Amino acid sequence: MKLTQALAPALALAALAQAQAAQAQQACVPPADLGDTIIYALPIAYDAARTSCARQFAKDGFIARGGDKFIAGFRARQNAAWPGAMRTMQALVAGQQGAGKTGDLDLAGLAKSLPPETLRPLVDGLMGQMIAGEIKPANCGKIERAMELLSPLPVDNVAGLMGFMLEIADIKEPSICPAQILKNTR
Repeated sequence: MKLTQALAPALALAALAQAQAAQAQQACVPPADLGDTIIYALPIAYDAARTSCARQFAKDGFIARGGDKFIAGFRARQNAAWPGAMRTMQALVAGQQGAGKTGDLDLAGLAKSLPPETLRPLVDGLMGQMIAGEIKPANCGKIERAMELLSPLPVDNVAGLMGFMLEIADIKEPSICPAQILKNTR
């Protein structure tokens, strides 16, 4: 299973990207970077879902009642999460066959040549379009339900839980580094 394919159901919003990743040059993505990626991507995915599911979301459903409040915590942390998200993106792009090309766009070349502050709006736009393209109207209710179930959790817990789900899904492209086992300090 690929990271880009697993993020769709785990985030219940859509995939981080549908670029076909092959063997990543980086040995593995650290769990902290994966958590940052989830924190960074969730507001983009939320916006894509709101657009794609505008007609399917219930007028009195979770998105209308509490979706913006839920996603606000993630939006507030996007800037701080960008470096980890960028490292994850670089690991995904680095492993693409064909020098990281998606259509006529050389993602690997862009990732290496552009400064992070220039690359970020491009990543946001591409990610939003890719996610919106993956959302099927039949899944809008599931997306809304998943967000409502996650909404009581703090941002770090949502990111950690989703990262853990991806870790146990045995992601290979790129792989996820094993998390440090927490020792009981009592």
